[in-house]
Amino acid sequence: MSLEGKTAVITGASRGIGAAVARMLHERGVNLGLASRSGDDLGLENVVALPCDVRDLDALTRLCDATAERFGGIDIVVPNAGVGAYGSFLDLSLEHLDEMLDVNLKGTVYAIRAALPHMLGREGDVVTLASEAGRRGLPYEAVYCASKFGQVGLTRALDHELREHGIRCTNVCPGGVATDFALEEGRGRTPDVLPGMMTAEDVAEVVVFVLERPRRFRILETALRPMTEQSWG
Repeated sequence: MSLEGKTAVITGASRGIGAAVARMLHERGVNLGLASRSGDDLGLENVVALPCDVRDLDALTRLCDATAERFGGIDIVVPNAGVGAYGSFLDLSLEHLDEMLDVNLKGTVYAIRAALPHMLGREGDVVTLASEAGRRGLPYEAVYCASKFGQVGLTRALDHELREHGIRCTNVCPGGVATDFALEEGRGRTPDVLPGMMTAEDVAEVVVFVLERPRRFRILETALRPMTEQSWG
């Protein structure tokens, strides 16, 4: 199914998976609304880019309103913005705890809530960038898992509500991806974990694959793993 002329809103769009998804959709003629803290437009055309903290519903609403006004509506929303911090449950700082729950979970709720009024009446897609950590519990990732399980549950529930409106809802659940979001000081990860992981482009290709499927069916969830990582089903 051609995506040319469609309009997508992507959060966390300035780097990593979000930027890779934006570039691949742009190559297919998709108009873009890009949300990131920097407001980066990635040097692309046919883009509305505004500085947005996904914890701010008003900021996301402004982006979605501006995107819909410029392009005539929204067809796709990709809640991608995410943060991680890793360590034992009791050692995790309250700052990191609140940040993961707010950015990963509330940020997903807010992104969909801001985009959805502009998607009703159109055949659209919600593609949530969740994680393997949203499908099973992992040691030293308890709160991160909680935020990702929340994303998965939200998107599964919305499938029931939005299918009658012609809107498909999909969870994309990657394993290890070589991005820098978890490598900042104090977050419990170091660069030595990156070799053997997937690239942001690997994940973006799966997002595009989901979006290009014929409208007669939907993909509810897709899980992908690097060849170096064990699969748990």
